[in-house]
Amino acid sequence: MTITTTTEKPFVVFGYGSLIFKPPPHVVDQAPGYLKGYVRRFAQKSHDHRGTPENPGRVVTLVHKEDWDAFSGSDPFPDDDVVWGVAYTIDPRYHSEVREYLDYREKDGYTLEELDIYGVEDGKEIVLRHNAYCYVGRDDNPSFIGSEPIDELAHNIWKSVGPSGRNKDYLYELSIAVKKLAPQSHDSHLSALETRCRALDAQASVSSEAQ
Repeated sequence: MTITTTTEKPFVVFGYGSLIFKPPPHVVDQAPGYLKGYVRRFAQKSHDHRGTPENPGRVVTLVHKEDWDAFSGSDPFPDDDVVWGVAYTIDPRYHSEVREYLDYREKDGYTLEELDIYGVEDGKEIVLRHNAYCYVGRDDNPSFIGSEPIDELAHNIWKSVGPSGRNKDYLYELSIAVKKLAPQSHDSHLSALETRCRALDAQASVSSEAQ
């Protein structure tokens, strides 16, 4: 019997957006964890999934905490610098296939970076995964829109629709999924946007019933 070994680095990808509720294929292990020194914000325009080129929606991206502080005057939660998500380990036999899948899925302005993922074990913080891959919409890409007033942002998310569906459904699914990751995984930015969009849902329902 021949045993094949490999020294190839494990392909671990960190999902902090739709990958949390729609994981990549060929996952052999997954673990909730978080990033330090970043914020997760709806600061990326979506032309191809949750909006259109004419009316782009908004999806989340990661921004370095210090960079966000420099231009986040519109954001009421500048100090949330722990980003919870899921670290997915991919079956080594499908590295290339999954990489191509993710590159296509995140093609609208995202860049692949390597980051350490943290977790908690026996009450102590540990590095859960070293140098995991993560798709980041950096502030120098054409789809990055930055900080917007929270009510304006919520309204854009609420009304936008793209090939992958309604933008608000992306927000709702992400908010619910993040809350389930760990007892401490609350995200105030997601919560504030969800509250505003739910209120717009309620207003639309009342208006519809009144007609």
